[in-house]
Amino acid sequence: MRSIYLLVTFFWGINSMAQNKKVIILDIDSKTPIQSAIMQSQSGNVTLLADENGLILLNNDIQKNYYVTISCVGYKAETLLLSKLNFTDARATVYLQKSVSSLKDVVVSSSSKTGLFKTISDLDIHLRPINNSQEVLRMVPGLFIGQHAGGGKAEQIFLRGFDIDHGTDINISVDGMPVNMVSHSHGQGYADLHFLIPELIQKVNFNKGPYFADKGNFTTAGYVEFRTKDYLTNSFAKIEAGQFNTARVVTGINLLKAKADGKNQSLYIAGEGSYTKGFFASPQDFSRVNGIIKYRTNLNNQNTLTATATAFSSKWNASGQIPDRVVDAGTIGFFGAIDPNEGGNTSRYNVNFELLSYLNDGGTIRNQLFYSKYNFELYSNFTFFKEDPINGDQIRQKENRNIFGYNSIYHKEYYIGKYKTETNAGVQIRYDDVNDIELTRTKNRTIDLSPLMMGDVTELNVGSFYSQRISLTKKMDITGAVRVDYFTNKYNDKLSSNKLSSNSAILSPKLNFNYKVNNNVKLYLYNGRGFHSNDTRVAVQQNGKKVLPPAYGSDLGGIFKIGDKMFLQTAFWYLWLDQEFVYVGDEGVVEAGGQTRRYGIDVSVRYELARNLYADIDLNFTNPRSIGVPATENYIPLAPRITSIGGITYRKLTGWNGSLRYRYMADRPANESNSVIAKGYFVTDAAVNFSKKKWEAGFSIQNLFNVKWKETQFDTESQLQTETSPVSEIHFTPGTPFYARLNYTVYF
Repeated sequence: MRSIYLLVTFFWGINSMAQNKKVIILDIDSKTPIQSAIMQSQSGNVTLLADENGLILLNNDIQKNYYVTISCVGYKAETLLLSKLNFTDARATVYLQKSVSSLKDVVVSSSSKTGLFKTISDLDIHLRPINNSQEVLRMVPGLFIGQHAGGGKAEQIFLRGFDIDHGTDINISVDGMPVNMVSHSHGQGYADLHFLIPELIQKVNFNKGPYFADKGNFTTAGYVEFRTKDYLTNSFAKIEAGQFNTARVVTGINLLKAKADGKNQSLYIAGEGSYTKGFFASPQDFSRVNGIIKYRTNLNNQNTLTATATAFSSKWNASGQIPDRVVDAGTIGFFGAIDPNEGGNTSRYNVNFELLSYLNDGGTIRNQLFYSKYNFELYSNFTFFKEDPINGDQIRQKENRNIFGYNSIYHKEYYIGKYKTETNAGVQIRYDDVNDIELTRTKNRTIDLSPLMMGDVTELNVGSFYSQRISLTKKMDITGAVRVDYFTNKYNDKLSSNKLSSNSAILSPKLNFNYKVNNNVKLYLYNGRGFHSNDTRVAVQQNGKKVLPPAYGSDLGGIFKIGDKMFLQTAFWYLWLDQEFVYVGDEGVVEAGGQTRRYGIDVSVRYELARNLYADIDLNFTNPRSIGVPATENYIPLAPRITSIGGITYRKLTGWNGSLRYRYMADRPANESNSVIAKGYFVTDAAVNFSKKKWEAGFSIQNLFNVKWKETQFDTESQLQTETSPVSEIHFTPGTPFYARLNYTVYF
């Protein structure tokens, strides 16, 4: 019955208006809602968070004679007496003025919803050198990415001692839609973010570990969720040009004007087109086209509907990974290629409907329906002439996919006796229909030699969760949660005419503690079980492999405000996995890697050096090991051990802005015995902008000091056409050389 009620709610929006008083927080210039604004009493005992409509629901903790401070990153804080607000129809409006925030205004809260580093503002995003939305992932402390097959392929991801490949152990979403592709032709969890236009990113929420009940498959190392802008403050047009025949054009246009404060409805369209020849000896010729149309309307005081449609298409050539021996011998250059016919094309089309409803019990319910149409074709050559000394080892990985999904999440804050509590519960359904998923040996992209795998995949994942947070005191809260996931996997093998299927389920409990020692110190202990699913083509066979291997983790950490101008966040963490997978791309199999454990320390520091001048540094130390194997063979290939990102940023609303940033990854093992080393790197990026109300100009430089570095590396056994036997050694994709780009934006 509950499911029927949720569906009726979505299509008809018939919920009654909540009787609680609400405060709506708006930008004073654009009159648009300010998401994630915080209302805090002067004593610090009450902290309330605004939703996506800028609404703060006043609960029993708030008294009319309270002085409260309303703040948000990027805005000047306002302190006011609650009884002085003018409530009309149980609503009052507060306006905030944009400003560059000082760290002295940032508050430490006991709430688990307002973590200091969980939200990144769009001000941070446009200051840093970014080629595409995938690179926004680099803003997550400790997360690294690497490209190894042309600009159009999803990047390799590293986080918390994981070589995540393209997304096996990190959950990525955009506006509630999953980015990770289950049972993908190139690798489990493949997460391609290139359909997202960077200029339209409103915020990036992230966290680490398997501690969050609303995050399901792939949430072992952590999650990243992007939210796109609901409103465009101004229409804009942007042009970029740079080295290596690079050009990019982006535009966003408001199609409706606000009818009243709060933007009762908004409609905008945006598009992006980009091209680069690339810095490789063999031209990359990477091109991408993106488009989006987004409509948002307040149907009434009870319901807000958001509808989004996006389109994305790209194609590229790639130089792949080249072996050290050919570069050392001078056969090809550092940016050369063995097989210049690698590359591919991909496209994705999304339709997304979200309905946020305020219920008469004081809670909210969010219902979402989405659909994605996805195509993928990739040509690779990892081993050159090892398997076929005449035609070579090029392969094609291809698929045609439809994704259908439904999410429903209920949220309510209330009291049980004298204890403040919060309930979150939800249902998440995802169905993937993948047609003609294949792995085929090819030559020069044109000649099909022999199919290795060919079939159809269907995969259904039904998940539900329940989370209860209770504040035992004004300083301490405990959150207990449980999640249940059920999978149905089916594979129609067209080469053997076998139709295989399997069913599996997993229970994932969580238990988190937050304790606010005082206004400057918050401590937390998070514990939880998560999982990542196996590829359907392996899950239906099993053969000793676990279909849904669990992960168990714990984080013990704290957030510390040191003086008025410094914040420190640190965590000691541990993560144990029941089984990891190694994807062998040219063979189309997933190998079971056995049990593993990782532990480490994360440290993040933010410091305000002077007015408008900020410094930040993130340090991550990890010890990743396999379990149940000799100590001389228990290294996890390519797992990062020491990483760091940081820099200095000068930020103003108008005038000069800039940043100087670095990223560092230390040497790490490339094989289980640590006898082959993947070399580390230290790369510096810079950006400078000059902003006015109607325009902005700037330039960015990647690899400012033009260091020679290897972006991705693999210990691979390959054989050249001139060789009589295969050789195992480091194969790499070179990192970006000095790369300068100019940009100019006009607002209208």
